[in-house]
Amino acid sequence: MLLKGKLTGIGWFTYQTLRYITNAHPEHTFYFFFDRPYNEEFVFSSNVVPVVLGPKARHPILFRIWMDIRVLRKARQLGIEAFISPEGMLPLKLHAPCLTVIHDLNFEHYPNDLAKSHSRYYRKYFPLFCRKAARIATVSEYSKQDICKQYDINPSKIDVVYNGVNEWFAPLDESKKGEVRNRLTEGHPYFIFVGMLHPRKNVHRLFDAFDRFKSEVLSDVKLLIVGEKLWWDGEISEAYERMAHQQDVVFTGHLPSQELVEAMGASLALTYVPYFEGFGIPILEGFKCGVPVITSNRTSMPEVAGDGAILVDPFSVQAIEWAMRQMVTNSDLRDQLVANGFERLKHFSWEQSAELLWGSFEKMMGERP
Repeated sequence: MLLKGKLTGIGWFTYQTLRYITNAHPEHTFYFFFDRPYNEEFVFSSNVVPVVLGPKARHPILFRIWMDIRVLRKARQLGIEAFISPEGMLPLKLHAPCLTVIHDLNFEHYPNDLAKSHSRYYRKYFPLFCRKAARIATVSEYSKQDICKQYDINPSKIDVVYNGVNEWFAPLDESKKGEVRNRLTEGHPYFIFVGMLHPRKNVHRLFDAFDRFKSEVLSDVKLLIVGEKLWWDGEISEAYERMAHQQDVVFTGHLPSQELVEAMGASLALTYVPYFEGFGIPILEGFKCGVPVITSNRTSMPEVAGDGAILVDPFSVQAIEWAMRQMVTNSDLRDQLVANGFERLKHFSWEQSAELLWGSFEKMMGERP
């Protein structure tokens, strides 16, 4: 997950929590197992020892070879005393105590949203990882309850470690907003979506809702889509092709951090309406940029957003379109959401995330026989 210039939600969790933890605990040595050549920026401190082990683990067969053979063998050679997995997977035959971070179980609820090989792998092995782990961390109370229910795990074994938000997200002044809009949308205001174009991100309904919005509201507002088109097929492609207002959708692809901050900060509102999330980091990014947020009333998102966002049914195109109209016509609501969003941010930080994750680790080590 630590790939320079390509960090997504789990990648940022890994980067930020391990950066804090390794610097805060010089009394320990941390071995970082990479599946490819690493960037030096991920060696956070002198007590981090990078280890490169092939093959590149990007397919279920390679997951098993990498984790159950290469990582297992190297961990035994090094005599490691504990193992932390920030993305869920574990070497099942390792005897050291293991802490795994499971961000969500989307593959259990929507298995067809993934390639069949990945879906089968996750549904077969994640129950085993949960039973193997001495402790489990997850990023929301929703995900904790979901893990307990799906895999019959005692809730006392699971710790909630909320995500944080990167410190460089911040509001823009009006002149900077104008400059960014000129660059991205020829000066027009825009809604923004941030995330990979994965089926569960619900982009196809967002397209339908935006098309309705444009048909019913005389407005020059655009829709800015920030993220890679990794799953650009099926419903997403069909929804885009039937749009009457295709010309008002702007695709940027993946944006570097500073460009993402600017794109978010200059937006009219964040329209982030997945039907399943373990957390939803873009919600916090919108809050930190002083942008009103539209998000879903399902899974973890109400827990994260609180009263800082308009919560809508992600399966209702009409509800999403209604929220968009509110962002254009109701300035008082916009201002209230922004103020509430800043208040919600007080509950989340990467430093707190790291402390909670380390607390879970220490609890695990204290529970050893």
